[in-house]
Order: sequence, then C-alpha cells, then structure tokens
Amino acid sequence: MATRYTDRPIPQISLHDFDARIDEITAQLIHAAENVGFFTVINHGLSDQDIESMFSNSQRFFALPDDVKATVPWSSKNVGWEKNAQVRPSTGMPDTKESYQLQFGENMNDVWIDESHLPGFKTASLEFMTRVQGISEKLMRCFARGLGFREDFFITAHDVSRPNSQTVCRLLHYFALPEESDGKVYHRAGAHADWDFLTLLFQKAGQSGLEICPGREVVTEFGIGDVWTKIEPKTGEIVCNIGDLLMSWSDDRFKSTFHRVKAPCEKGDYYGDRYSIAFFNQPCSDAKIQGPLKKYPMVTGQEFTANAMKRNFAALQEKLKSIAV
Repeated sequence: MATRYTDRPIPQISLHDFDARIDEITAQLIHAAENVGFFTVINHGLSDQDIESMFSNSQRFFALPDDVKATVPWSSKNVGWEKNAQVRPSTGMPDTKESYQLQFGENMNDVWIDESHLPGFKTASLEFMTRVQGISEKLMRCFARGLGFREDFFITAHDVSRPNSQTVCRLLHYFALPEESDGKVYHRAGAHADWDFLTLLFQKAGQSGLEICPGREVVTEFGIGDVWTKIEPKTGEIVCNIGDLLMSWSDDRFKSTFHRVKAPCEKGDYYGDRYSIAFFNQPCSDAKIQGPLKKYPMVTGQEFTANAMKRNFAALQEKLKSIAV
C-alpha cells in the first residue's frame, strides 16, 4: 500500500511570558492534546545555540569507535548504548540507528562514557537535560490545570531527583542510507506510539524524515494504512507528542498518536545521517496512575511501563508470525 500524505496544521505554542500567560497557554495546550496529540513549542528558553551545542555533544559520542561505545552497553535499567537493536511491531525489522539513553540518577552509575573518551560530556548532558526538564514541568503545570489536578501534581510524579525516576533522554543517530538500495528494505524508526507521559523531540534543520499521524482516537494497528503528515525539522522548535500514559491518565481525553522516521525512498528525501534528541517524561516507578474519572484501574508508573512493554512484545510476535507466513 502506497503511503498517503496530507498537510495538516500542527498547533504551535509559545511559552514566552509563561507565568502571565499560563491560562492562555493551558487552553492552547489542552486543545492540541484533545484534538491532535501533537504540538510544537517555541520561545521555550533554549536558544538554537544551546540545542546545537547538545547536538555536537551527541555527535561526539556517536563518532567514537563501536568498541568504545560498547563500554556503556544497554542495560535492563533502560540506559546505555544500543545499535540496530530496536525492532518495531509495525515493521518486524530493526531500526537502522544507534542510540545512547541517559537518566539523571543512580541508574547511570558506570553508564556514563568515561571522561577520557569525551571530556565534559556528562556535565553538558546533565545541564541540557535539566533545562529540558524545566520546560517539561511548565507543560505539566498546564496539563494538571486542564485535568483539574493541583498544579504541581504531575511535577511531583515526575521528580527526577528521586532514585526511582524513569525519565530518560535518548540521543539518536540514524545512519546514512544508500540512494540505490538494490531492493533492500530499510527502516529508520517504524510507526509507533510512545508509552510515556510526554515526549519532547529536538531535530536538526535539514535532516528530515519525521512523519506524524495526528487525530486518531485510539492506538490500534501501529499506524499501518494511515494518512501521514511530514514535519519539517527546525532546530529551535520542539516537537511534542502525547504518550499512552498521559492518554490513560486523562481517561482518554488526550490522544496518543502514531509517528515514525521514514527511511528515504524517493527523489528529494534526505539520505544522510540524521541526529535527534528525544526527552521522554516518565513518572517515578511508585507514582499512582489514574485519571480524574477513574476510567481505568490505578497502577503504578512501574506497572504501566511493564504492561506497555508486554503489549509491544506481543504485537511484535504477531508481526513476526505474519512475516514468517
């Protein structure tokens, strides 16, 4: 089935003069969450130079030899480096990428790349992550207000200073692909919905590929057969999407929707290396997850993540069976 595209407006929300405009920003954010599931944030306090500096930090890591990156391997604590390892239920094949996933706390013990390889990497990364967390917390205040929770409700649930914080920052490097593929199929990031609370994605101008599928009512078949919208990357614009967890926490009022990084396949597509940075807001493992209407049974942050991983694994097994047939 050929991919179908359409141009759809993605709400753009400015955070300038945040405290004075919080009512206005909350109304814009809630409208975007209810009707689209995606929005972009501008005037958020990070300059293009701040973002490019973090991209440089990321590229310094990925430029290291694989045997050096392997000194900080992916672990069960959801941190570390992986390469060609993530398989999506929508494709049944590995994404052609590598990533280095970072956290704030003790899960990163012995998982930070040694200073002898990348001087200053840890300090620069934590400074950037702290500033992005600050942006996330402004958005969390608005979501809490919109759902009738106390204003610091989601901030408390996502306290990154606690040892059981699950929030992560993922540095991503999608490999350059050949313009002549000789029939081989590549996938940069197959269609998927995030299972976190809220994702903030940074992109580099000129490195296209992100496509979104806004407006779905529920997460069903991993975006297969749907109509997509291309998102042109702008360095200073943060692309945000609602995750499955916030959809549940809002009693399905807010929409978790599909997105992908499509592998280039036609003239005009970007075939070069693509770098992005994804900041996944995930609640502490002991946070209690239940919407104001109590549509779903209460679960902890740890239970929600475990259940999401089980669903993802089950869907992947079904996909692999269909490929085998």
